[in-house]
Formats: sequence, C-alpha cells, structure tokens
Amino acid sequence: MFVSLVTETFDPDINGVAMTLAQLHASLLASGHHVQVICPRADEPRDLPDCLEVPGVALPFYKAVRFGFPMRGRLLRNWRAQRPDLVHIATEGPLGLAALQAARRLGIPVTSSLHTNFHTYMAHYRLGWLTRPVMAYLRWFHNRTALTFIPTDQQASVLAAMQFERLVVLGRGVDTKLFTPTRRDEGLRQEWRRNVAQVSDNDALVALHVGRLAAEKNLDLLVTSLEAMRATRPDLLAVVVGDGPERARLERALPWVRFVGMKRGEVLARHYASADLFVFPSKSETFGNVVLEAMASGLSCISFNYAAGSRLIQDGISGYLVDWDDDEGFVRTSVDATIKRQAEMGEQARKTAAEFDWGLITRSFEHHLLTVLESNGSPVLIPEAQVEPQHSGKTGG
Repeated sequence: MFVSLVTETFDPDINGVAMTLAQLHASLLASGHHVQVICPRADEPRDLPDCLEVPGVALPFYKAVRFGFPMRGRLLRNWRAQRPDLVHIATEGPLGLAALQAARRLGIPVTSSLHTNFHTYMAHYRLGWLTRPVMAYLRWFHNRTALTFIPTDQQASVLAAMQFERLVVLGRGVDTKLFTPTRRDEGLRQEWRRNVAQVSDNDALVALHVGRLAAEKNLDLLVTSLEAMRATRPDLLAVVVGDGPERARLERALPWVRFVGMKRGEVLARHYASADLFVFPSKSETFGNVVLEAMASGLSCISFNYAAGSRLIQDGISGYLVDWDDDEGFVRTSVDATIKRQAEMGEQARKTAAEFDWGLITRSFEHHLLTVLESNGSPVLIPEAQVEPQHSGKTGG
C-alpha cells in the first residue's frame, strides 16, 4: 500500500499531533508500506525516505505552528506522476484542504484525522465569533473523507451529535521503555533543589507540568494551583517543561518555579520520572499525550475528567479527576495531593499506562486504511463495536 500522509506538523515539531503521526508513519514503514510525507518545511532538515516539503507560514500568535500553503497544483502533478493508493490528511489547514481537493479530483481514496479542538481555541484568542463557521468547515471537511480518526469515544459522542460521520476511535499509546520510573535522576532533583532554602534533600515534593505554554492551555489555573500547593507545602518544588507565547508571563507570575524549556527523548523522560506529581489543568485537548507519558513514568496526575483523564485515570487510585466545570475543585484537589503519599498511586498509574501499546493502535490504523482500499474509497460503515468503551474514571471502576 502506498499512503500519502499530509500534515501541517511532523517531526521534529514537538506536539502531540507530530508525535502520533511519527508513530503511525514508522509502523506503516515497518509493515512494508510505502509512505510519502507532505508537510511544511521545518527549521531542521527531515531525513525521511519520501518527503515532499512545501512552503508554509507561522501563525502570527504562535510562531511554533505553521500552516502549509495550498499547493494544489503541485500535489496534482506529484500524484499524477506517482499515484498513491490512499491519501491520509492529518490536519485541516490550507495544505490539508488542497490535498482533499486534489485527491478527490484524481479519484484517490481519502481518510482523515481530527487531532485538535480548533473550535475550543477560538475563545482563548478572542475569536469566539468564529466557532460556528469553524465547526461547519470541519464537519464539511471530514464528512468528505471515507473515515475520520479521533482519539476518544467521548469526542466521538460529541462530534456525532454535531453530524460528523464515519468516526473511528483510534487511541493513543506510549513508549513504556522510554517513559519509565527507572529514569528517575537524583542529580536532576538536586539541581532543582539548588538555592531553595526550605527544601531538604529527603522530603522534597516535585510538581511537574509539561506542555505547550499557550493561551488555550488554561494556564491561569496552573498558576493558582501551584501557588495554593506551595502555601500548604512551602518546600514544594515546581518544574514546567515546555515553551510558547505565555512563557514570559508565567515566569513573572511564578518566579519560584523552574522553567526549563522544551525537552524531548530521554531528557524529557528523566524530567517526568524525577518528579512526584503531574498537574494538568488544560481543557482544550482531544487526548493529552502528556498525561499518558506522565503515568508511564510513575506519576499520579491531576486532570479534569475528560479526554485522556477520563480514559486513563481511576480517581483516588491512579490519580485525581475533577469535574469539568469545577476550577475551585481542581485547586483543592491539587492542594490535597501535596499531603498524600504519591508512590502507590504512581505504581497504579504505571500499570495502567503499560496497557496502552502503540503496536495495537498502529495495527488498528493500518487495518482501517486497508478496509477503505477494499471498499474502493467509498464511505465506510463503522460498526458500533469499533468505538472503544470509555473508562469510567471512578474509584474501583
């Protein structure tokens, strides 16, 4: 099978979409398929067996995110010369739209993924008036593909109610050999403790946050929660991994917190494993891969009860769940977590994460693509059983 994967973000970009696509890309190659990646040019060169890079432009309010230019003519020429069996479109920007139009013109089957809650971002960038037209565009876009992959059954229910069709839940996995408690680094913890007088070497509690530092991540609640946690535990250490347009503001608001910038690979894994508690106040995720990475690293997580949180966390057993609309409850839960032993919860979190194997997920993706090809690109009827059962998230569930 020859698959053309069209995306506006790919490795070495650091985000959940790029990481997920890298896993799917590697799995398809390992299974003997030919995969072409079409994406905007990155600052770093990409070493891929078949990659067509196109011009792109950074978003004015978030320079790390690019939109690819709508290179419809170039796509038509490329695909006429080397026709793929299937086009998978991972993002709905100008490049993705051009790919949809070109593939349909050439009669090439198309599948898609919905990775980002663009419609929920609008309010954070004072563009709330665009929510309805954005959702109309996304529905129009995805309903013109044979299948749309989404990360949770919770999202499937929401989108189905909005007349999105042919949705397939494709979960997320984690590399448990990379993200593991065995990477805990006392030297790194000692570095975090440096120049903090009220912290002893033995009883320090480290709260960690990992993610893009952007407006849609509910970062004001992170500030409030960390300050409240520190009021209860003056010896609390807090570390923030990530970068983005909100970093400077957060550093001013939290001068006692260690901001360490973007990390990846083994360095990121050491940061996870060297902490004790993961604080994740975001409400804009389609999944939230960082929750799964933190749990694989042996951390209990504080999360709202949706997306990865509702799928992964057993409240009071492997972490903490808070009702979606209860910001005050999130702060209270964060404070309560500072006076509880985290080791037992971390062990349970690790056991849960170990069940989320990328191999099973990528094989499911491959199976669905082959099903589309067998149907000659026609819209595929999705049996109800293809939607994952959702974990209740309740104690003992």
